[in-house]
Amino acid sequence: MTDALRALLPLYGLPPDAPLRLLNRSENETWLAGEGDRLIVLRHHRAGYHSRAEIAAELAWLTALDGQTGLRCVRPLADAAGGMIQIAGGRHVVAFAHIAGREPKADDDLAPWFETLGAATARLHLHARHWPRPPGFARKRWDTDTILGPRPHWGDWRAAPGMDHAAHPVLIRLAAELTRLLAAYGQGADRFGLIHADLRLANLLIDVEGLWVIDFDDCGFGWAMYDFASAVSFIETDPRLPELARHWCAGYARVAALTAEDRAVLPVLVMLRRVLLTAWLGTRADSETAREIGAAHYTAQTVQLAERFLSAGPARFLEG
Repeated sequence: MTDALRALLPLYGLPPDAPLRLLNRSENETWLAGEGDRLIVLRHHRAGYHSRAEIAAELAWLTALDGQTGLRCVRPLADAAGGMIQIAGGRHVVAFAHIAGREPKADDDLAPWFETLGAATARLHLHARHWPRPPGFARKRWDTDTILGPRPHWGDWRAAPGMDHAAHPVLIRLAAELTRLLAAYGQGADRFGLIHADLRLANLLIDVEGLWVIDFDDCGFGWAMYDFASAVSFIETDPRLPELARHWCAGYARVAALTAEDRAVLPVLVMLRRVLLTAWLGTRADSETAREIGAAHYTAQTVQLAERFLSAGPARFLEG
């Protein structure tokens, strides 16, 4: 596969023998190409996930976001002829400008960054609500049907590793309760629209000037408050969760309106995201994330969280 990727490098002004190394293998493969001040990032898409039209839509939104006040988002790169999407090994490839920064870690002091992230997220949402999307704009939906239903985007939670006869009925009850609560919350234009949908720590970068938002590969149509839920992916059991929610909401409210109903739905969406990730770890067992976390262990913790959510209710869930 590296030979197929190397063949693309001259399209971006790099020699085919430029250094090329794998940064990450998750939903896609991410590669760093070049050296010194001539660096680009290549995303080699997983086959069969996004269509070409969906990838083009992501890049259209990112292009529109470039230069927006208060937002620092990864910038897609066109090739010498203006093309944005390539093919290597039968799979789509897109290029991005390299960003010199580091991922925030779970053991960092995350509260200040969550306030910054809340403000940035609000700016993303405001832009998406007012941006005239180009014709043919197509992105996936993230709702109860596509997460909990029979044809979920990231796999069926019922088949997750570690799902046993005791766990299954708990999550059946949870799925029904999440569906009920989110139906009551609704999908009005002020609550549901184009979102990033995967703002977990691995998709953020920090440098001396602040926070970058990267990897819009899963951007799509969902609840705006789901972006908080995605930000706490894989740290849902962290005792700082209530603090992180408060800081995220404080940052968001500085930029855009945040209602009591929006705040109240956060724990509901945290659990929805948790079920999604439980399924994903089973279908993406080849990813570095799945190997690090341990899918069966994560499923067991999901069941524990579900039991607490169902017994205490969403109003108490973020209180520990």
